[in-house]
Amino acid sequence: MAYQLFYWPGIQGRGEFVRLALEEAGAEYEDIARTQGVPALMEAMKNLAPAHRPFAPPFLRDGELLLSQTANILYYLGPRLNLAPADEAGRLWTNQLQLTIADMVTEAHDTHHPVATGLYYDDQKAEALRRAEDFTHKRMPKYLGYFESILADRAGSGACLVGDALTYADLSLFQLVEGLSYAFPKAMAHLAPAIPRVSALRDAVASRPRIAAYLQSPRRLPFNEQGIFRHYPELDAAHEAPQYYANPT
Repeated sequence: MAYQLFYWPGIQGRGEFVRLALEEAGAEYEDIARTQGVPALMEAMKNLAPAHRPFAPPFLRDGELLLSQTANILYYLGPRLNLAPADEAGRLWTNQLQLTIADMVTEAHDTHHPVATGLYYDDQKAEALRRAEDFTHKRMPKYLGYFESILADRAGSGACLVGDALTYADLSLFQLVEGLSYAFPKAMAHLAPAIPRVSALRDAVASRPRIAAYLQSPRRLPFNEQGIFRHYPELDAAHEAPQYYANPT
């Protein structure tokens, strides 16, 4: 049976991390809200059994099993899609990296919604500018520098974060870099010399046949100002402040 992915249409969002794994594996799946519309997503959420009701999309159905939270979905899919190590320690390490990526995704989101998700960006511009300045000066180099150090420690073991083969953590780091490059192109260009291995991993993932085909297909929606990663030029300009970040390594 095909996997069923439930997520909002019109944005990449957190559902994109799951899509990349399914696409790389060539797995059969249906993106319910994209194929059947938002009413189908809302109806599915309404009819979920209360015992294991997800808090919010994304959630995934595999037969009778229903699970949510991006990292949790990927932890489940990883071994089934051959995108995670066979041993428990390797699977847990991959999950740990995924959770760290999830932390940075949240911080990226909060640059444009630092006060409340229920408020419009225009209602919190001053706070967003302060948050973006800290994010581009300190948090981006700290997070991406961490992943750069992981790859540096694995020099000679290929361009992967875990083991000798691609995992869903590599796919998710690719998506993180893509999102940050869209939201903060100037800041990422400034940081690029300090993260060559992260950039190389991004390029390696983009060149994989199934991922390359997916990126050129209509299934890969463009980034926009409704998703997690949003490009507001004034927030990207925060990187030009004189206290710009130190070398993350």
